[in-house]
Amino acid sequence: MKLKIEKVEIQAALQSIQGIVDKKTTMPILSHFLLKVGKTSSLLATDLDIALKGPIDAEIIEKGSLCIPARKLFEIAREVEGDILIESQENNWLKVTSGKSTFKLMGLPEAEYPALPEIPAGQEELKINAETLREMIEKTIYATGESDTRYTLNGLLMHFIPKKKNIELKVVGTDGHRLSMVTKNIDGTLSEEKKLILPKKAAMELRRLLEGASGSISLSLDKNHIFFIIDSLVLTSRLIEGTYPNYEQVIPKDNEKQVTLDKITFLKALKRISIMSRERTNAVRFDLESGKVTLSSINPDVGEAREEMAAQYKGEDISIGYNARYLIDAVQSMDGESMKIELQEPLSPSLLLEAEEKGCKCVIMPMRV
Repeated sequence: MKLKIEKVEIQAALQSIQGIVDKKTTMPILSHFLLKVGKTSSLLATDLDIALKGPIDAEIIEKGSLCIPARKLFEIAREVEGDILIESQENNWLKVTSGKSTFKLMGLPEAEYPALPEIPAGQEELKINAETLREMIEKTIYATGESDTRYTLNGLLMHFIPKKKNIELKVVGTDGHRLSMVTKNIDGTLSEEKKLILPKKAAMELRRLLEGASGSISLSLDKNHIFFIIDSLVLTSRLIEGTYPNYEQVIPKDNEKQVTLDKITFLKALKRISIMSRERTNAVRFDLESGKVTLSSINPDVGEAREEMAAQYKGEDISIGYNARYLIDAVQSMDGESMKIELQEPLSPSLLLEAEEKGCKCVIMPMRV
């Protein structure tokens, strides 16, 4: 195997797989990527749960294949200043040359690389705008669990509901204390309703790959995997097995009390007030009165903070407490200039909405303050 690659090309290709290759693995092969060179050249990286496969533009001199340490070659590509010549040698060694610099890396044979699932032939294919999917992930991923013992919460639910002319897609994230859901219509046909749980790591990699992408991408499914085809890249992810909580039951309906706020003003005030909240609970208190809301926090060891802001609110006075971190995450994910909070009782779930967008809903459980 021998090929010449421009520095910018290989650096970008290796950058795209750094989040996938497993650096702390007990299987050394997973810290490598597979470089295959035939009529064209391609690279493949996996941690056994997620895989990314894509072409790499190169001048092919000799065909071949080799598993190459991903981190080391990326560091080399980043530091050298010219085009890179990659050449396989005996016993799986790799020679890397750029200008007057020469490196030798110990590789592994292709036969050791794990086999990956292929996109199933003849399966139903769905299409979604790249920017729309990136936005749906952006608005929900913050609410997913972090290594939650309820393992189904460590991912995003993708709920596909067939309609007459298209498919309704709902993306949901929750950690049990908060929930975010976005609903959009996408192209394609499905014979039946499907609920899939996409792991958080795969969702984060997908979001990164979708940045700057335009047009539509394709989705294909098999029993245990989902495949995202983005231009010439294919991201494959194993799905989380299990039953996702009934998210519809969590979303409060017919909330009597509604307050409309300027989003940016509210976000800045929240960040200021949360400075004085207890680190463990991040508790902030809301006192709602006609035409205004007062935000406050108290930490007996440090001090207290209080701020008043205008709000569109008509109704009885109410005091309610929230985890400021949860509120900040939700408000930062929203678009538009204004937002709504709908609530009932001080300990009933609160619903946060973008004033202009009907498809985005955030639910936050209040706390005692």
